Formats: sequence, C-alpha cells, structure tokens
Amino acid sequence: MTSRANLITRQGRVALEKELDHLWRVERRITTQAVTEAAAHGDRSENAEYKEGKRRLREIDRRIRFLRKRLDAVQVVEYSPQQDGKVFFGAWVELENDDALVVRYRIVGADEFDPKTNAISINSPMARALIGKEIDDEVIVDTPEGKKTWYINKIQYTPFEN
Repeated sequence: MTSRANLITRQGRVALEKELDHLWRVERRITTQAVTEAAAHGDRSENAEYKEGKRRLREIDRRIRFLRKRLDAVQVVEYSPQQDGKVFFGAWVELENDDALVVRYRIVGADEFDPKTNAISINSPMARALIGKEIDDEVIVDTPEGKKTWYINKIQYTPFEN
C-alpha cells in the first residue's frame, strides 16, 4: 500500500511534469548560457554574475533531481464512481460551521497543497477528519485553537461552480 504522502491527483502529476520539463528545457538552458557568458568576462572569483548564475544552476539541478525522484514515487489516484456521496482523495468539499461560515476545500496530495486555491493535503487534520464522511455528517477537527465542528454541505469530484 502506498502511503498517503505519495498520493497525487492526475492534475498534480501533470503540474509536476510540466515544472520538470520547464526547468530542464528552458530555465537550465537560459541559466547555463548566462553562466557561460559571465565566465567569458574573465576573473570568476570576483564575478557576481558568474557566482549568481552558478548558484541558480545548483538550485535548478537540485529541484530537477527532487522532481524526478518524486515523480517516480507518487501514485496517481483516479476518480471512481463508487466514491460518489463520500469524501475521499480528490474530492471537493463544502463545509459550514455553526456561525454560518462556509468554506470549500479540495483534498489533494502533499505536493499539491495550495492555500490560494483551498487545496488541502490529505495529511492535514481537516482532510483526515473528512475522509469517509457523507453529506450532512458532522466533522470535528482538532485545531491549535481547540476542537472545531463543521457540517458537510456538498461533496463532488469536479470543481465547484462559482
């Protein structure tokens, strides 16, 4: 069984592949060219452009190595119609609390976590509390401020319409 840390949505895998391709085909080539041009200016020990280019090249290479290893390790979780009506990996969930605050989250892999899009990691307390629940279920989530209660309004496996 693959650990939750290695799960990813199809869209998440595609995004990692695109990042890897961009780094390898675009960023690395541009940076390598810049380092070559900076090296042509002479003394490398006092050449800021050369040093900065080499530093950037190391960052790019480190990220490329990470992405290659990560792509080998992750397991894409595909949607199954059997999931309908329950919260599982990849679900979009609308929740409401007693104060009528409504929030929407998507449960994704750790590599896809993004607060700007309300994508929460499967490893988060909220996601762990939601897994396996159904519409109208009460969900109690442990937070640093204490236990919070939420109610599930909607569960779907396609993005919410705004």
